[in-house]
Amino acid sequence: MLEQIGVRQIFGLIGDSLNPLGDAVRRSKIEWIGVRHEEGAALAAAGQAKLTGRLGVCAGTTGPGSTHLVAGLYEAARDHAPVLALSGDMPSKLRGTDYVQMTEPNLLFRDVCLYTETVSSPAQAPAVIHQAISAAYAGRGVAHPTLPQDVIAVKADGAVSSVATLRPPPEFAASATDVTTMARQIDAADNIVIMCGSGCYGAADELRALSDRLKAPLIHSVKGKDVMPFDDPRWMGGIGMIGTKAVYHAIMQCDLLLMLGTDYPYSDFLPHKGSVIQVDERAGALGRRAPTALGVVGSVRPTVRLLLDQIAAKSDREFFERVTSERRKWDALLDKQADPKRSRDRIHPQAVARAVSDAAKRDAVFIIDTGLNTLWSGNWIRQSGSQRILGSFNNCGVGTALGQANGIQVLDRSRQIIALCGDGGFNMLMCELLTAVHHKLPVKVIVYNNSSVGLIFLEAEGVGLPAFREAIEFPNPDFVALARACGGHGFKARHPDELHGAIADAFAVDGPAIVDCVVAADELPNIPHIELDLAAHYAIAKVKEAVIAVTGR
Repeated sequence: MLEQIGVRQIFGLIGDSLNPLGDAVRRSKIEWIGVRHEEGAALAAAGQAKLTGRLGVCAGTTGPGSTHLVAGLYEAARDHAPVLALSGDMPSKLRGTDYVQMTEPNLLFRDVCLYTETVSSPAQAPAVIHQAISAAYAGRGVAHPTLPQDVIAVKADGAVSSVATLRPPPEFAASATDVTTMARQIDAADNIVIMCGSGCYGAADELRALSDRLKAPLIHSVKGKDVMPFDDPRWMGGIGMIGTKAVYHAIMQCDLLLMLGTDYPYSDFLPHKGSVIQVDERAGALGRRAPTALGVVGSVRPTVRLLLDQIAAKSDREFFERVTSERRKWDALLDKQADPKRSRDRIHPQAVARAVSDAAKRDAVFIIDTGLNTLWSGNWIRQSGSQRILGSFNNCGVGTALGQANGIQVLDRSRQIIALCGDGGFNMLMCELLTAVHHKLPVKVIVYNNSSVGLIFLEAEGVGLPAFREAIEFPNPDFVALARACGGHGFKARHPDELHGAIADAFAVDGPAIVDCVVAADELPNIPHIELDLAAHYAIAKVKEAVIAVTGR
């Protein structure tokens, strides 16, 4: 079935309950990508599905193999990516006997899956397989069949039917009534901001036309950052901590915020009053983040095309030019902070992100891990428009970048795939570097090495608590030696004058490579808007840290 719908790889860790599946894959055209940890398998499948919109497949064996798989599956579930998770199980006759590695698979997978079912007989298999794949595509999430060892070793009673129905759902336009209502409200507004999320992929031309017609700045969520190139004059930047002051001011000052294909979760950065129109394919996402005047169900590209036929052109560019002027000032600040000559003896993390961005190929894929490094990469990468930027932006799972990068690299071993990780995140699943070496996946891993979990440091101070250094700071291994011991390449940058050379060398070699960038641990991110109480919390935390430094308590 998977061969027929175009699945090219299954990511997994083989075990006794999966042996019949492994034997079938061995005789098929599908490539088995053996990982070092089942969570890495789920992440690889999620990365593929997020990039392509097509089904990713992973597998884990009985008991602990399945529990490891579940952790990684949240990446696909939270980012709405279609993944089929296959879990082995003990022979049916042993269920209910407290046998070794026993779990209740349907209960275990229920929270993370749209669909979970045990295949209890060969006759049941075709219908369950069809239903699982259909559910993954229809709901854009995870579906899970449990495969008891004695059942999958038996020949099925027939093939899966209705194969043509197993495909990604097509785009669809909003209703004519909704489009007319949108046009009427847009025509009545003066200063308009258009916010673009991941639902805007493929609609760059339509967004440009809409911006030009309305003299409206385009802004983006972090998931929508790569919809258009950084240097497009309409593309004003992001929102929130991965964002700009120009965008924050624009949102708070506009008469109408048009949210297209985005379910941006941080309501503090959205209008608290005023007019919001939201367009999304998912009816359940409408109106839950900000007070919304009109919620429209539909895909962005066909809906905007219809809208362009009805809205009147605006002529006043004052608001657009004001946002543009603020954007240029903010960009100049970012450029100054990313200058490697800013310090003689320390590498600032902003310089790492910018150096990677400048050296990357025009069609590279960046996969950003979770942590303080998310802010450096998200704010300082200047995307080309043909590059892609993925991350754990809904699940916010630390340690997820390398596994996703492996899955994406398998799709095209000639494409440049770059994982940007904090040292804490990389440490969590660095065993997946062995997966990259084993399967000749030339993933490039950039490690922001500050010997701490930096974001936790900031989060503690943000609520007025002194940072718990014994829990946050840690020693790291020699990442260069680790890379070489695994069969890859390792490069290190300790000083600013080593940074560009280390990145260039890593990008030039064949095979997986790590660039260990030793960065300043006390660097603070730019926050476009800070409430007074948050500033007070930081001040209180700093006073407490000073007292602890003197008294030890």
